[in-house]
Amino acid sequence: MSNTKIWIHLIFSTKNREPYINSELKQKLISHIRENSKLKNIYIDFINCTLDHIHILISLAAEQSIAEVARLIKGESSHWINKNKMSKFKFSWQDEYIAASVSESIVNKVRDYIKNQEEHHKKKTFSEEFNEYLKKYGFNIN
Repeated sequence: MSNTKIWIHLIFSTKNREPYINSELKQKLISHIRENSKLKNIYIDFINCTLDHIHILISLAAEQSIAEVARLIKGESSHWINKNKMSKFKFSWQDEYIAASVSESIVNKVRDYIKNQEEHHKKKTFSEEFNEYLKKYGFNIN
C-alpha cells in the first residue's frame, strides 16, 4: 500500500460568478458535498463557501487526480442542486478552478482562511481573490 499526503486547496465559482449560494443552500451544499465525497473516497478536510464560490481543502489519495476530484465534486453537486430544485435558476459551476498544493506546515492557516471566508470577502471580492491566486502561484494569465 502506498502512503501519500498531498494537500490541495481547491477553489471554484458558480457559473458567471452568480450569487446563487444563499445561507439555506450553503449548509445543505456543504453537507451534501462532504457526504458524497466520502462515498467516492475523497477526503475533505475543510470546506466553506460564499454566495458565488467554494473553497475545499482536500487530501488526495495516491490514485486520485485533481481533475477527477474536481469533476466529481462539481458535477455531482450541481446535478443534485438542480434535481432537487434548490435554486431558482439552473445551477452550474464555472468550468475553470484553481488547485494549489499546500505544505503540511501551513495546513492550519489554510483551514483558518477557508473558515473565515465571509469576513475575508467583506474586504475583497472573489474576482480580486481569484486574480491574486493566479499571480501568487504563477499561473499564466491569458
